[in-house]
Amino acid sequence: MNISNNGLITLREREGARHKAYKDTKGIWTIGVGHTGPEVVEGLVWTDEQIDAQLRKDVSIAENGILNSVKIGLTPNQFDALVSFVFNVGVGAFQRSTMLKKLNLGDIVGATAEFDKWHIPPEITSRRNSEKLQFAGA
Repeated sequence: MNISNNGLITLREREGARHKAYKDTKGIWTIGVGHTGPEVVEGLVWTDEQIDAQLRKDVSIAENGILNSVKIGLTPNQFDALVSFVFNVGVGAFQRSTMLKKLNLGDIVGATAEFDKWHIPPEITSRRNSEKLQFAGA
């Protein structure tokens, strides 16, 4: 299973995309949709095509983390929402989460409620609410 085109567009809107390399809040050079790595240096500029190509590669890490962890079937909306969530919090955090435990027990209502526990920092509340609605199929 892969993120849908609509899911990818939504994730990009949530994250934002930057064409020019910048230092993130931790002082790490970043470009595109949150991409970091040794190739990201001051002065680097990407086209939309480069941003989209790298985003697809970076998203595959979240996709694989979900596919290797979730033991139940997911709807496309649920998968897209989880990819957005895992892309943001990281595979390791997801794999240690109560959300994953509840999912694997088949507790979809409980797993959906877990999005509310990830409103840190507070500026991310609207993103989490959006992911929760997407996960619920709204």
